Amino acid sequence: MEGNQFAVYQLREIPENRKKRFRPYAELQKEHIQIRYTDYKQVYRSWMCHDETPDNIRKRLVKQLPKNFSGHALSIGDVLILDKNGKAAAYYLEKEGFTILAGFIRNGSSSTLISLATTNFHIEGKEGSWLAFDNLVVEGKEFFLMEHTTYGKNAAWVVVDGTGKLIVDQVTTGFDETVKEQIISYLHSQEIREKSGKPVLETWQKAYENGEYLRSAEITEEQNYNMIDGRMNNFPVKPRKIGTRISVLDRLHLKQAALNAKNLTQSVIENEMERKRK
Repeated sequence: MEGNQFAVYQLREIPENRKKRFRPYAELQKEHIQIRYTDYKQVYRSWMCHDETPDNIRKRLVKQLPKNFSGHALSIGDVLILDKNGKAAAYYLEKEGFTILAGFIRNGSSSTLISLATTNFHIEGKEGSWLAFDNLVVEGKEFFLMEHTTYGKNAAWVVVDGTGKLIVDQVTTGFDETVKEQIISYLHSQEIREKSGKPVLETWQKAYENGEYLRSAEITEEQNYNMIDGRMNNFPVKPRKIGTRISVLDRLHLKQAALNAKNLTQSVIENEMERKRK
């Protein structure tokens, strides 16, 4: 069950969605009505077993809705998203069965440029224009298989991310295991760079990170003055697990600390700006 989740999405209660409610996907396609992620809201999310299917989950929810399910009973037009082993897929609920929604899931980045409708796209370092004809979600990120507009299947495909960045070159067999491994390798190397890369700090940020501002924050959080050392010793990095439950107090403490840090940061910025004016 670890790492595998599912979520239920239902149309938002807005006038623009009236024509979309409780209708088969084929009907919407005939009328050129698009299904967009932004038209939906998440009404439920839970863990799932590795061998569960969309049909299993649907039957379970139809039989009985969980108490924390915030929407209406399951109906045509709802979307079920399964995230298994880092790969996500979206299923549009029909009267019977499902329709897989390619492109419904996005990585949430405002810089996303590519979709399955993309044509005549120019990839940096590659000649000519390209079109998207297949997609794959890996660890919550969407990737696209691109075909050369002129040469089609006579030329090797390439894989790009949602921003159009070239990730895998010279692809001949689609999203096979080798290509998936290359995508995963890219994602993990990106994570390592993000963790190791330390941004250049402004003067006020340096002071806030390890100086008088941090000491001020410590005074409000540490248990005694012997622990004022430039580090938040009395601070759990994440909520502790006590028995089988996560500490609610730790959660509240971290949330309160985050609010304090936000307020402190604003104060530091104002002080630095005032200092520069003098």
